[in-house]
Amino acid sequence: MPAIRDEDASVAEVVRGSLTSLTATERKAAHALLANYPAAGLAPVAEFAERAGVSAPSVLRFVAKLGCQGYPDLQRRLRAELEAQAASPLVKTKGAALAAETPHSLADRFAAAAADNLAQTFRHLPPAEFEAVVELLADRRRGVFLIGGRFTDSLARYAAAHLGLIRPRVVHVASQVGVWRDHLVDIARRDVMIVFDIRRYQPDVVEFARAAARRGAVVVLVTDQWLSPVARHAEHVLSGRIAVPSRWDSTVALLALVEALMAATTERLGDAARARIEELERLRQDPEAR
Repeated sequence: MPAIRDEDASVAEVVRGSLTSLTATERKAAHALLANYPAAGLAPVAEFAERAGVSAPSVLRFVAKLGCQGYPDLQRRLRAELEAQAASPLVKTKGAALAAETPHSLADRFAAAAADNLAQTFRHLPPAEFEAVVELLADRRRGVFLIGGRFTDSLARYAAAHLGLIRPRVVHVASQVGVWRDHLVDIARRDVMIVFDIRRYQPDVVEFARAAARRGAVVVLVTDQWLSPVARHAEHVLSGRIAVPSRWDSTVALLALVEALMAATTERLGDAARARIEELERLRQDPEAR
């Protein structure tokens, strides 16, 4: 089981990866933390226990199973994550400067960081969560809506372009906030809402996800390792690594995660995806269909 003492993993990643090995009482504590992450874990242990509906000793056993040296150790990690979540491009220059002390070129350092992000993203990817999202995307009875923020809208658009080739009822929610409600009215119960949001998380994206969940949509969040607040409204969460030696975060690992989802969904749809692609190709070659 992963442990928080592995400095490479966020608390949320460790909790999600440990769910199957926890007792029923410990899982209640885990779900309470993930439902209000990371605020629930920053509250006093008695308050956390009350919110989770378990005893304080149960919370402490849960924390110990994560590899923490007690509840204060858990809170230390969560506070460090909060600082990382709020880091602006100006603050990130410190990390870039430290990386510059190595003898390699910036391109080499960036490539190494991006490769490590890819490896760590898939290392910490819960297989059951990934498969659950693929199952949703392959269900052609559900509409699929995709939305992103300022730097993640391109991921939403890219995923929508692929999904539209292999299944019907795929909608990319345009980045103009003013027209989002026009899409919201079309979201029905059991539709899928895929949300892309990384630090510094966008309140308008969070609010849209909340509204979609209230309409009965199944919200899927694709985010960084520290978890967007959208996680409070999401039924499924897939996280990726974004930090690189730069003022800016990288979406390379998230793009790879999207492509893995598209590959798996195409395979899951099988003949239905193949038939749709063939029909699209026929229409492209038919002058009268243009």
